[in-house]
Amino acid sequence: MAGQLCKELSRHRRITPRYTLAQMPKWVNLPNGLTLLRLALAPFVVAAILGHRPWMAFWLFFFASWTDIFDGMAARRWGSHTQVGAYLDPIADKCLLSGVFLALAVVHQVPWWVVAIVLGRDVYILIASLILMRFTSIRRFPPSIWGKLSTFAQIATVGIGMGGALLQLRVLDTFSSAMLWVCAALALWSGLHYTWRGARLALAGGHPAEVR
Repeated sequence: MAGQLCKELSRHRRITPRYTLAQMPKWVNLPNGLTLLRLALAPFVVAAILGHRPWMAFWLFFFASWTDIFDGMAARRWGSHTQVGAYLDPIADKCLLSGVFLALAVVHQVPWWVVAIVLGRDVYILIASLILMRFTSIRRFPPSIWGKLSTFAQIATVGIGMGGALLQLRVLDTFSSAMLWVCAALALWSGLHYTWRGARLALAGGHPAEVR
């Protein structure tokens, strides 16, 4: 009896964990964790803006924005780019920025015409992408430099606008007003550029390497 018990204990010691570090799914990594954190923070930023808690909204947005920088840096540093991350990153960006722009418009810190341009551009790109996926073999839509600049301009516009409202500095108010026009212009131009790239991508048979 004692011998059988010893054998059973020895067998259980040899059982390996279900997942080791090397066996974890490839998408479970630091960059994707930061992206998911940004996605999780989005509703809290929106709630802080609508709840008239400007300092909390500012610091939450500041932290969420930095995760966008750090997840890209981490992915390049450790070569941990994944298809899951390629889908999650723009989703997290759009959830954060779209929600924040809408909330700021509700509390009269951003004009509705800017929100209409920013959100309209995103909806247009989404519909165009779905049409291409439905009628062509294209499944990948890599971001363009103008799209990245548009996202950066949106983050900067929100950050400067929040900072100006908190500190009540005239120079920040002036800069914030100027950034609204930059943000709107880049949103429109990037939308046109994505249209041009999508048309070329369709003509190239869905090969991104042939489109610049």
